[in-house]
Amino acid sequence: MAELKSSVDFKKIDEILQEFGYEKTNLISVLQRIQGVYRYLPEDVISYVGEKVEGLSPATVHGVATFYAQFSLEPKGKYQIKVCDGTACHVRGSMPVLEELKKKLPMEKGKMTTKDGLFSLETVNCLGACGLAPAVVINEKVYPQMTPDAISMVIDTILKENNNGN
Repeated sequence: MAELKSSVDFKKIDEILQEFGYEKTNLISVLQRIQGVYRYLPEDVISYVGEKVEGLSPATVHGVATFYAQFSLEPKGKYQIKVCDGTACHVRGSMPVLEELKKKLPMEKGKMTTKDGLFSLETVNCLGACGLAPAVVINEKVYPQMTPDAISMVIDTILKENNNGN
C-alpha cells in the first residue's frame, strides 16, 4: 500500500465506510461523503476504500471517481466558483465574466484551484438558471446577471472577509 498522507484522517474514512456498511453498492454515496469532507478525493483515500470494501479494488474505485463529473481528484478551493456557459449565459456575456475571474484569480496552467486553496474555478454547460443569465454559482449561492465589474466586487468581498480571519 502506498504511504498514507498525514492530511487524511483515516478514522473519519472508517466512520464513513461503517455508516454505509462497507457495501460496494454504496460506493458513490461513500465517495460523495468523503469529497464533502476533503473537497476532493485524495488518491490514498481511493486506494484505502478499494482495499477496505469487499468486492472492490482501488482500480474500480478510481474508475468510478473519474467516470462521474461530480468527483474531483484535484483539491477544490474553499470557494468553488461555477460560471455557466450555456446558450443563454453565453449570449448574455458569461465569457467576459470568466475572463475577469481568470484575471483576479491567477491559476497555474492546467489547474482549477488557486495556490492558496481559496478558490476553484470551472465552467459548466448549464446551471438551470437561464432567466438569470449570465449566472455564476459560488458554493451553492447563485449570483444572477453577472458582469465583469459585479463579479470583481463579489471576489473582492470574499477576499476581504478572508483577510479579516472570517
